[in-house]
Amino acid sequence: MNIFLGITGASGGPYASRLLDALLAADVEVGLCVSRAGYEILATELYEDLALSNEQILDRFVEGKEGVTVHSEQDWRAPYASGSARVDGYVVCPCSMGTAGTIAAGTMSNLIHRAASVALKEGRKLVLVPRETPLSDIHLENLLRLRRAGAVVLMAAPGFYNAPRTIDDLIEFVVGRCLDQLGIENRLTRRWGQE
Repeated sequence: MNIFLGITGASGGPYASRLLDALLAADVEVGLCVSRAGYEILATELYEDLALSNEQILDRFVEGKEGVTVHSEQDWRAPYASGSARVDGYVVCPCSMGTAGTIAAGTMSNLIHRAASVALKEGRKLVLVPRETPLSDIHLENLLRLRRAGAVVLMAAPGFYNAPRTIDDLIEFVVGRCLDQLGIENRLTRRWGQE
C-alpha cells in the first residue's frame, strides 16, 4: 500500500507524527511532504524549538523510520503529482484552512495541493484532517465543497466514549479514524460498543 502524507500549518503535529508511525507499523509505503508552515508546527509542537532548520526538523521527524520517502513541497516530479502513479490514499494531517481553501478552489502552489487535486480528479481516497475552531462561513463552505468533490473531512476532534486517560489516547482516537478511512486495520482505540 502506498499513502501520501502532507503536513501543513494547522496545529496538530502530534497527530501527524502518530499517523506516520501507525502507517509504517502497518507496512505502508509513505510519501511525505511538509509545507513551510508545517515545519513550524512540527518545530513548535513536537520539538519546542523554533531555531531548528527544516533539515533538522525532518531528520528528527523521520529518524529511524524506514518506508518513508520525503518530497520537497516544490517536487513536481514526485509520483504523487500525477494521476498515472499508483497511490492508494492521500492524507493531509493536519490540514490548514489555507490548504483546504486552496484545494477547494482547484489551485495548486505546492505538492500537497497537487496531490490532493490528483486524488479528487482520479476519484481516490483523500482524507483531510482540519484542526481549527471556530469555523467561519468561508471555512465551512470550503469544507462542504471538498466533501462534495469526494474528500473525507475528518476533523481533529477526538471522542470521549472510549474513556481517554492521556493526551496520547486522544491522539490515537483521531489517528485510528484516519486509518479506518484508508482501510487500514488498527486497534488504536476502543470502539463504540466494545468492552
